Amino acid sequence: MEYTDRATDIRPGEELDAARLEAFLKDSVSGLEGNLAVRQFPSGHSNLTYLVTVGETEMVLRRPPFGTKAKSAHDMGREYKILSALQPVFPYVPKPLAYTEDDAVMGCPFYVMERINGIILRKDIPAGMNLEPSQVRRLFERLAEVQFELHSLDYKKIGLGDFGKPEGYVERQVSGWSRRYRNARTPDAPDCEAVMEWLAAHMPPDSDRPGIIHNDFKFDNVVLAKDAPLKIIGVLDWEMATVGDPLMDLGSTLGYWVEKDDPPEAQLMRTLPTDADGAMTRKEMVACYEKLSGRAIDHFDFYHCFGLFRLAVIAQQIYYRYYHGQTSDERFKMLVFGVRMLEKAALRVIEASCR
Repeated sequence: MEYTDRATDIRPGEELDAARLEAFLKDSVSGLEGNLAVRQFPSGHSNLTYLVTVGETEMVLRRPPFGTKAKSAHDMGREYKILSALQPVFPYVPKPLAYTEDDAVMGCPFYVMERINGIILRKDIPAGMNLEPSQVRRLFERLAEVQFELHSLDYKKIGLGDFGKPEGYVERQVSGWSRRYRNARTPDAPDCEAVMEWLAAHMPPDSDRPGIIHNDFKFDNVVLAKDAPLKIIGVLDWEMATVGDPLMDLGSTLGYWVEKDDPPEAQLMRTLPTDADGAMTRKEMVACYEKLSGRAIDHFDFYHCFGLFRLAVIAQQIYYRYYHGQTSDERFKMLVFGVRMLEKAALRVIEASCR
């Protein structure tokens, strides 16, 4: 049974110039021999990802969406920099192979990295994996351990001292995501004002242990070994990584959590196997992180609420494009319902916190 991500035919309008790409790769990556073939990974809504094969060598290419003008939102050089800095010290990072800003190759900056071939979990753990509840729990513990391992790296020592600004990080996140939501709100979307006001009024102080944070650390961005599915061998999608408060990263992770006892409407939002037998609850994940870090985590409600709100903003930004006819992708049509459910989930966190 196949659990790995499969590349498919390239979507119309997103084709690459094969001849120019082949010439660039053979000039930039040593040892490549054979003909080039390109296919596309179909998931994701941001940067485009392709499977590039030259002879027997498989690589992954990342580039901005076609027509993108805002470099800051799709900064290929920034992604390549963090991969290059992390790969020697964080073994889960794909090895970067080549990067260019030469428009003559593709008309935009892009980079190529090694492919980490393994299992990627989506909504449910496939029955064919035959994981016992105790194994599922261990897999969730490993997720927490790898995330904490990332947070614990000395970012200054590995050359990422200028990669982000930990001072004022929380305040910038709350104000920035609130601004994005207000700018992207459509008439059929909730106003989320109560959530934004609560977040602004309950911001914790700056972390005294800032670190590298992934900002989208979840199971479908993690690669498991084919022959040992409890072993994490890769962490993907580093486009939102920065230096900041690790608890904000954990909150963003747990924003995706949907447990068995969550309300029925919350179950409709589940995209990861967080309700599997043996899965750790949000509280257990926080307790696991406390044990790993050796410190108590008080008032995690803020971080969890922010994680939910952040997802609502991302969904609303995508829905805004559909609402205004900027995309005809029918997948986006229902996202406004997700925004409403995420607002309700955030309000439940606030209500419980105020008791």
